[in-house]
Amino acid sequence: MISFFDSISQQLAGGRRGQGRPTRSRLYQCTCGQPVFFDNTECLNCHNQLGYDPGRGRVVALAPGNKPDTWRTANRQRGKAYKRCANYATPALCNWLVPADSPDALCVACALNRTIPNLSEGDNGRLWFKIEAAKRRLIAQLLTLNLPVQRAEEQGDGGVMFDFLAPDADGKPPMTGHASGLITLNILEADDAYRVRVREQMHEPYRTLVGHFRHEIGHYYWDRLVAGTSWLDSFRQVFGDERADYGEALKVHYEQGPPADWDTRFISTYASSHPWEDWAETWAHYLHMMDTLDTALSFGVGRNTVELPYDPFTVDALYDPTDPGGEQFLGLVNAWVELTGVMNELARSMGQRDFYPFVLPAAVVGKLQFVHRVVKAAPSAASTVAPAAAAPGAAEPDQAPWDAATPDPSGQHQAPSGDGRGAA
Repeated sequence: MISFFDSISQQLAGGRRGQGRPTRSRLYQCTCGQPVFFDNTECLNCHNQLGYDPGRGRVVALAPGNKPDTWRTANRQRGKAYKRCANYATPALCNWLVPADSPDALCVACALNRTIPNLSEGDNGRLWFKIEAAKRRLIAQLLTLNLPVQRAEEQGDGGVMFDFLAPDADGKPPMTGHASGLITLNILEADDAYRVRVREQMHEPYRTLVGHFRHEIGHYYWDRLVAGTSWLDSFRQVFGDERADYGEALKVHYEQGPPADWDTRFISTYASSHPWEDWAETWAHYLHMMDTLDTALSFGVGRNTVELPYDPFTVDALYDPTDPGGEQFLGLVNAWVELTGVMNELARSMGQRDFYPFVLPAAVVGKLQFVHRVVKAAPSAASTVAPAAAAPGAAEPDQAPWDAATPDPSGQHQAPSGDGRGAA
């Protein structure tokens, strides 16, 4: 099977799409020929039921299966048998599919939840719907990149799990962050007005739900793929020494702001605060690049259709110019620069904020190359590895112990009314 990176590079070079391409294309079609999209549950033209098969990385049209509450691939009498994720019948409206013979009720994405918001309270159902939609995009991309996605049974066992929490009864919000495989998200980040207000208060050029997920999962993969591995020495050369006091580094960042030359060395001001945050911000940016390029190519928007004169990055920007895959990586970066230039002009034509409010300095290109190499060398999504030891003080401030409410039949825990672990 052709790799994601080889396939996307071939397309950028004008080659034909490889057979068996594992990328998560957005160019899906129902059996009736109608275009359908990643989150769709029904074709509006012929009313076929639709679902996303994470194993195949595509949306498929469904027909009733041979057993109750099962489905098969439409127009195939012997098509693969599925059941819907249990969260299809919840406000999350998950359209992902589970093999019909699986003992699991939840799909691979929803199974990662440890705690969901209390759905009987306020607007929590609508906010959770948005959160899950963003998380599904994250997990689908991780599977496309063949990264290991393993549910944690308990915090710190090498897997990952999610807590989606509301502010507490006093209105104090939980801290979005990562701690030993547990990713916590304030559900108010799914409220557009709240998120824009925070973005403006923090003077951020970009703040989205999928961006939060990509940043926090970056901390998890630092623990999983870099800490205690042969990558660690190179990480310290490229990003700095992560053993520097994390709490003190954040204190200095918030009190004094970023260094004057931050924009020549970092992708964001927050990245300048500590090597862990530089890694997580660069990781998130890498996922932005790969997913958006893949989407553009899915719809035929590539180097052959974008004409924007610019000076491309060369091997001088790489942290390791001897890397045999360096030229392929530079092709991805330079295609990204071309694409985002055009997208920014399109956004301005609509009177909107820039689609891509960043400038890539050469130093960040080198950091992105490091992330690229770590991703390509990662153990596959299908492999099982021993639990990783948590890095000391890893990433955002740790979370207090949490006793979840009684689990519902799907295996998720609903936080009790007014709950939140109000970290400052």
